[in-house]
Amino acid sequence: MSGDNQGRGPLYRLYSNRLRRRLDPASVPHHIAMMIDGNRRWARQLGYATAAHGHRAGAIKMREFLGWCDELGVRVVSLYLLSSDNLLKRDSAELADLIEIIADLAEGLSWEGNWRVKHVGRSDILPTDLARVLADAEERTKDHTGLHVNLAVGYGGRNEIVDAVRSILVTHEASGGTMEDLAAQLTPEMIGEHLYTGGQPDPDLVIRTSGEQRLSDFLLWQSAHSEFYFVEALGPDLREVDFLRAMRDFADRDRRFGR
Repeated sequence: MSGDNQGRGPLYRLYSNRLRRRLDPASVPHHIAMMIDGNRRWARQLGYATAAHGHRAGAIKMREFLGWCDELGVRVVSLYLLSSDNLLKRDSAELADLIEIIADLAEGLSWEGNWRVKHVGRSDILPTDLARVLADAEERTKDHTGLHVNLAVGYGGRNEIVDAVRSILVTHEASGGTMEDLAAQLTPEMIGEHLYTGGQPDPDLVIRTSGEQRLSDFLLWQSAHSEFYFVEALGPDLREVDFLRAMRDFADRDRRFGR
């Protein structure tokens, strides 16, 4: 039984177990993208002096969330932890705490069984120590075959597309091709191959906590045909039953993929 169920009443456990039993394994998303939101609001509502308490609680919740996903057979999870905009706009003290929390999370996940950790985002705009921790976690788990965990840190969807196009141009120039050749050959699939998530399936489902209903520059290209699910709970308050309801809702949707 998951740690989220421990200490809760029997009706909660009964309901969550019923939701889990009714899920068809074939209907479980292959790739889930999670936007953990509301950590600062959570800390403020509980009277904490700094947002760091909320970010730490959110990081703990993300480890729980990954466990729920792994248990259901989800193969890829992308966590939006720190945007490129956050690096420019967040208060310096809060940012320092958040960077330390993310580093601890990445380090911990890299020792979590057979999970594979990958950093998606720009390493060059991150503090050196955080970039090193993310690189070490990726290297340590590169041969793992379990749950694939993308950590979006220093990430921006528009930047990712720019970097993908830049990579295509550099590769094409190195091969001696002309701009006319590239213009004729360029396809959405080619751009997709050069994204930070190149070679991975696009997210089937994007979840955001705290009731906010916007994408905030997260996986803009990859989420073209994703389903979206918004949870009212603040990030640290997310329950397994909320997650299971999202899975049930996803299973009931008719995915059209532009048809």
